[in-house]
Amino acid sequence: MGHGDTHTVDSDGGGDGGGGHCGLAHVVRTELPGNALAAAAARGFARAALDEWGASAGSAADAVLLISELVTNAVVHAGTSVELECRFGAGVVYAQVADRHPARRVAARGEDGHGYGLRLVGALAKEWGINYRRDRKAVWFQLAPAPDDEGLPDPLEARPSDERPAHPATSPALRPGAAPGADAGREWTDNGALSFLAEASDLLAGHTDEDKVASLAGQLVVPRFADWCAVWLRDDDRSRLPRLARVWHAHESRIEELRAALLQFPPPTAPRTLPGRAVACPWPSAGAARDGRTPGAAVRCDLVVGGRSVGTLMIGRAGLARLPDEVLGLIEDFARRVALAVLSARRYALQANISRILQRGLLPREEVAVPGLDTALVYEPAGEGTWAGGDFYDLLRLPDGRWRFALGDVCGSGPEAAVVTGLARPVLRLLAREGYSVPETLDRLNREVGEQARFLSVVYGELAFRDGLVDCTLTCAGHPLPLVRDASGTVRPAARPQLLLGVEQETAYESQSCTLHPGDTLLCVTDGVTERRRGRQLFDDGDGLAALFADCAGLDATGTAERLRRAVYAFAPDLPADDLAMLVLRSPAPDEAPASG
Repeated sequence: MGHGDTHTVDSDGGGDGGGGHCGLAHVVRTELPGNALAAAAARGFARAALDEWGASAGSAADAVLLISELVTNAVVHAGTSVELECRFGAGVVYAQVADRHPARRVAARGEDGHGYGLRLVGALAKEWGINYRRDRKAVWFQLAPAPDDEGLPDPLEARPSDERPAHPATSPALRPGAAPGADAGREWTDNGALSFLAEASDLLAGHTDEDKVASLAGQLVVPRFADWCAVWLRDDDRSRLPRLARVWHAHESRIEELRAALLQFPPPTAPRTLPGRAVACPWPSAGAARDGRTPGAAVRCDLVVGGRSVGTLMIGRAGLARLPDEVLGLIEDFARRVALAVLSARRYALQANISRILQRGLLPREEVAVPGLDTALVYEPAGEGTWAGGDFYDLLRLPDGRWRFALGDVCGSGPEAAVVTGLARPVLRLLAREGYSVPETLDRLNREVGEQARFLSVVYGELAFRDGLVDCTLTCAGHPLPLVRDASGTVRPAARPQLLLGVEQETAYESQSCTLHPGDTLLCVTDGVTERRRGRQLFDDGDGLAALFADCAGLDATGTAERLRRAVYAFAPDLPADDLAMLVLRSPAPDEAPASG
């Protein structure tokens, strides 16, 4: 075998997993380093063992796919060496992947865009589970035996029919030379077509990258129902030729060969059929086109949703003259699910792009830095960026050398909140340039926000420099209070709370003043910091923010911002549900050079 040790043991010996594997079993084990080569080594190790034991091609292919995904999971999320165990007996394939990081949860790859490990296990395995021990955790699965599954054909080049093994889930009626009919279609249904479509819908739903959808489509079809699969995608309605987004082959070594053949024979223009119908198409082989051979049956189906084609799905089965009508119906159902997932991913991408463009327009383009002050900013919109964040900030230099700054939060989210965000910053800038004071500026912005029937919290201030000191004029309207930490580490509020903007249009705002001496730091945050939640507890309960800010003595502005940001994330296990923004302005001590950015 070249890895581990191979022997025959009772099925209940060794391993962490369950699954009720009975009788005698062949067993191999190996340990792999936790690096990028582990998955490939695991595939080769498992494939060699299963081939030697005579495991069915379908079970072996599924097992190798799942082992590859689980090993990659372990390397990415645990970062330790990986132990692999494979067992085989009575047609049952059992495998277990263990790492040495028991405290770190098993992540379903696909949450972070890197794969589909546990989701594929759930879709393909008869039984599976996770076992935790003090020094390790293990994911195991068991695959049921597949009848009439004796090996995969070579899809690109046909062999004589008497040498061609049967395909997984293929009955005698589907073997070369048989006339496909009702019995063949029932065999496909009996082998899980209906459950396959349900699983496919679940796995395809919610993906936000159309190329990942294409990749998953290929993994779902091959080798379960086809020897190979290809997905073309049209980038827009005007695209005359689609791009070959994904190619998947039961034999990994043949993927590039198949890709080259498909690029020479792109999907032909569909005949006049109903949209989304599966139709036969030429086998992608130069030899087949040259001498009329029929290596197998290939079909293509446009990915149609709402009468619009977003691409094409093509699959091939070697050794068949044609696929039965029932199989074509399965392909059409599957193609509809792929098309919906592609369209959903495109809509998400378009929305995210609009959000990014809008976000750039709502925030300052210039560098966030005030000369003479050590400046740091944290700005992290929550979620996946489908809409511009409700938080905003601004720094504006006035002609006389004074500076205005703002940190605000629109109540609500989505495009309605973005409208108010887009209003606030230009109004603040315009009024500041026209000479309005800090409270006068907020008086006028308050009336504008009220007309939008929205609410806005903001801390707004002015900075003036004199003789090594910084005079701050501040107004805090419905916002977490700005804090000042002096050189001794004492923390105090820098302003008094006042009414949220938009609540009452006739409100007259007032300002408070403070002076930053050398070594003093001013901190402004949004409620994404103070109201970060862990159960019933908030981050700022018991003046938690002030206490943590006091512990940042000796740090520059960037160090302070980073420590606070990490504390916010560490406060709860889940990601923040609200936008996160903070502005740190520090007056350098006499022996320090002022930093910026």
